[in-house]
Amino acid sequence: MPRDPYEVLGVERDADEQQVKKAFRGLARELHPDVNAHDPDAEEKFKEAAEAYEILSDAERRATYDRYGHDGLRSGGYAPNFEGFGSISDLFNAFFGGAGAGRTGPAQGGDIGVAVEIELIEAAHGAKVGVAYDAVKRCERCHGNGAEPGTPIETCERCGGAGQLQGSTRTPFGQMVRTVVCDVCHGDGRVPKEPCGECRGRGRLTVRQELDVDIPAGISDGQRIRLSGRGHEGEAGAPAGDLYVVVGVREDERFVREGDDLITALDVAAPLAALGATLEVPTLEGSASIELPAGTQPGEVLSVRGAGMPGLRRGHGDLRVLVNVVIPRRLTPEQRELLERLSESLTEENLRSQESMFAKLRRALGSQAA
Repeated sequence: MPRDPYEVLGVERDADEQQVKKAFRGLARELHPDVNAHDPDAEEKFKEAAEAYEILSDAERRATYDRYGHDGLRSGGYAPNFEGFGSISDLFNAFFGGAGAGRTGPAQGGDIGVAVEIELIEAAHGAKVGVAYDAVKRCERCHGNGAEPGTPIETCERCGGAGQLQGSTRTPFGQMVRTVVCDVCHGDGRVPKEPCGECRGRGRLTVRQELDVDIPAGISDGQRIRLSGRGHEGEAGAPAGDLYVVVGVREDERFVREGDDLITALDVAAPLAALGATLEVPTLEGSASIELPAGTQPGEVLSVRGAGMPGLRRGHGDLRVLVNVVIPRRLTPEQRELLERLSESLTEENLRSQESMFAKLRRALGSQAA
């Protein structure tokens, strides 16, 4: 269902002609193609604004809309006429001048995106990953000119060799002349007398491409690698687009990654946490020894320097070890007796903590601000 044109332009229902025009021009400036090249929805947004202006700038249409809405306009034969514009630039030029400027040259090839997945250990060491994708490439049989080898290329009869066609379109500003790319020669001005049997006169073909991509050590999940010129080939010798490889790093059940640091949890029996011990912790390279100080508390974090992920530029992160003190269960009679004796021997000095109650709560809730 189309949006309310008053809402689209951001004007009140009693706005006069000048207010409507001012609102449309302001909105159009925001949607200018030079500003919104990154926005794939810019063309549709501009068309919506232009349609709203066409309705509200015409007294008869506006009155019909106010009484019957969009259904009334459709039953009256109104329909926005924005077909045939090649891009938002063409559409914008039709409203604000510049129509007939023509093409600036052959279009550069489009970019291609592919996704790959690697293990965390591969992200740490770097890897070579094979990718396969479809790309538009120059036809080797006709060398890109679209003609069967040995046959001539003739001037396009539809555009007379100009590569462009002119037409007029009614807009809110009156009759506007616009220029579009010829739909027969696609802007080249020439067409092959006998189209190439391989590419059917298009000069380009979709070809399966395979290559090995070097994944740098230290890459993170979701990062992209750009391979210049590996995308779709451009028209008439224009530069090719780029290939973007989006790297996904699979989760490793032993670690959580945070930047270049790795975090792992180490279960420690309560007696060992009280006495202290030398324990083994998993690392990307196998294992490492870590000293557990006597009296280590639940949730304390110990570090193994340099045992994390390599940085993309230099250095390594750390391995952070979260100590999970495990309280023994299913005690034997002998174990229960030993613990009872220990409990009876404990004094306030054994249980005193240097942390405040607030700090304990912050740590228990997972905050690093304690």
